[in-house]
This record gives sequence, structure tokens and C-alpha cells, in this order.
Amino acid sequence: MLSGKRILLIIGGGIAAYKSLDLIRRLQERGAAVTPVLTRGGEQFVTPLAVSALAGAAVHRDLFDLTVEAEMGHIQLSRSADLVVVAPATADLMGKMANGLADDLASTLLLATDTPVLAAPAMNLRMWLHPATQRNRAALAADGVRFVGPNEGDMACGEFGPGRMAEPLEIVAAIETALGGGPLAGRRVLVTSGPTHEPIDPVRYIANRSSGAQGTAIAGALAGLGADVVFVTGPAEVPPPAGVQVVAVETAAQMAEAVRAALPVDAGVFAAAVADWRVASASDRKLKKTRDGIPALEFAENPDILKTVARMTEGRPGLVVGFAAETDDVVAHATAKRARKGCDWIVANDVSPATGIMGGSENAVVLITADGVEDWPRMSKAEVAQRLAARIASALGG
Repeated sequence: MLSGKRILLIIGGGIAAYKSLDLIRRLQERGAAVTPVLTRGGEQFVTPLAVSALAGAAVHRDLFDLTVEAEMGHIQLSRSADLVVVAPATADLMGKMANGLADDLASTLLLATDTPVLAAPAMNLRMWLHPATQRNRAALAADGVRFVGPNEGDMACGEFGPGRMAEPLEIVAAIETALGGGPLAGRRVLVTSGPTHEPIDPVRYIANRSSGAQGTAIAGALAGLGADVVFVTGPAEVPPPAGVQVVAVETAAQMAEAVRAALPVDAGVFAAAVADWRVASASDRKLKKTRDGIPALEFAENPDILKTVARMTEGRPGLVVGFAAETDDVVAHATAKRARKGCDWIVANDVSPATGIMGGSENAVVLITADGVEDWPRMSKAEVAQRLAARIASALGG
């Protein structure tokens, strides 16, 4: 897919620069030629020798290198690639890109290029969430810059949140998509994610615990493989990925309606933690404490979205993937759920408190199919998403 493609890789100055070394290797495995540009900050984390050895090419570092300028000026360098990739894209680099600054080789190349640009942001979560960074991101997106990530997870500084650079395989998938391809090109995939909130009254609700991180990562991974992704999400803690059609909902009934509206699709991945029940008659006013004691709540069953889609007689997706969050007998319960719902695959995990998976950055899943049970090792949620997306692509013939 990337055979013969030329990638200009700009490595910014952040701890995530170490991932750029693996990214170079992954790109070369797929036949791409990588021309590396290392910023002054990037040199503090990875050496020019290591980058050059992996890329099999000279590392470009200085704007006013007379030898390089005589052989290939920075203007030609900026336009000789099929895609410019900035990984990591630090807050400083994004600021320069958004405001047209050109005080070093990397920023000058980015200002001079007429080649598409893909950025993989990486920074402390406060820097990522700062209004200035978000303004810069919006401005760059309006200029046509594509983004992959950032992911949510543990930071080198000890904090947790959005700001981790996307994993190398995620970036590779985004590169493939940016270059007009991917094994899921032409395929339409539905992904549900996050919790649903079932109102009790205007200020209280019933919900399952879910950050939406795994579903979000899956949607991003599928989009990275070229799929046209419809992302139906409840009130999740993490922002939706770029490059997908987002449908925001709150309740299970709203999610069921959004799913129906999204059909037909080639595959459906139902990662949402849908509440099983709702209050039959939610109050339009806040319920007050009274001397009569605790108010009695009557419950009604919510629509079973996974079962409804999996057992459709007409218009059923070619592949239906369900999720099972269990606290004991994971394989037994998930196997029974697969049979009960009628879905093709079940992705099951142990979310008991001791695992630290619920709300964490990692996951350990079991994939249950008609062929048996696959026990996947514990890995980041981004890696789980990449692995599952690749399996979906294979199942759909991509």
C-alpha cells in the first residue's frame, strides 16, 4: 500500500520522539521511503545517528546548511514528498504551523510545502487542552492539515489524560488513508461508544461506567484503514476521533434510533455501555426528599441494540461485533452472550476493580468467534483498536 511512497517525517522535540524510530521502521516495512527532519528539540530525545540508520537516509537538521542547499534546497525538499508527517507535533510546532512562523528548517518546510500534511500531536494534557492549542488545531484543520490522535493515557510527567502521541501503527494507518487508500476504503462501518444516560429527573440519571476510550480508539483505527465510519456516541469522557461522522446521543432510545438511521453498513461494532434499564416515567422536576421516605422508581427495559441488529433478517451488517464487560467467568459469560445476541464476534474483558481496566489506558480482551477463543495480551487500548480493526478488515476481505 505504501510501496514507493515518499514520506517527509518531521520529528519534534518531545519525549514521544522515541516512537518516531518505530514509525520509521513500520513505514519501511510497507515499502515507503522516509526522509527525516530532526528539530533541535527532537535531538534532545533521539540522536541523528539513530534516525539516519533506521531511515537509511541523511537527517536534515539545519535551515542554513550550504551543502544541502546546493544539492536540494529546502523548497525542493518540502515538495518532493507524497506526504509530510509531523510526529510528534509539539505545542510549539503546532503554534508555528498555525501562525505561519518559519524560524527553523522544520517550520520553514511546513510553510513552503504544497504537499498534504498529517500531524500527530503529543504534549502534556494541560498544554493540549489550553485554548491556544485548541485554536491552533482548529486553524490547522481549516487549512487542511489532518490529525491522528492524541490518545488518552499516562504521561511522562506523571499526569493522565489526552495528549499522548498516537501509536506508530495508528499513524501508519492514518498515512495510508491520507494517501488515498487503506484496506477498508469503500466500506461503511458503524461504531457505538460511551455510556448512555437514562434520566431520573432533570439532574439525576442512571448510567454504566464507561469513558468511551476503547470505542473511540476503534472508530479512529477503522477510519485510519480507510473506512467511512459512523460514530454513535453517548456522553463520553474522551473527545471523538477525527475523520469520522459523529452522532451524539444521550439515552439508549436515542442510540437505537441513531443506529437504525446509520444502516445499512458493512460492519457494526457495538462497544457502547448501554444502560439495560431506564426509569419508566422520568420526572420533569427534581425529586425532593420528603417525610414519606425514598421515592419509588419503576423501571422499564431499554432496547437491546446489539441483539436487534444481529438478528435482522434484512439489511443485517456482514459482520456484527459485540462487547462484554464482565467481572467473573469472562469467557463463559461472553460465549453465552454471543449465542444469546446472535452476533458474529464478542470482544470480552474483565473489568473487575483489581484489573484497573475500567477507566484506564490499557485493556486485556478475549475475542470470541465461531472459530473459538483468542486470549489477547494486555496492551494499550489504541493497540487493541488497531488489532481489532485489522481483523475486521480481513473479515470483510480488505
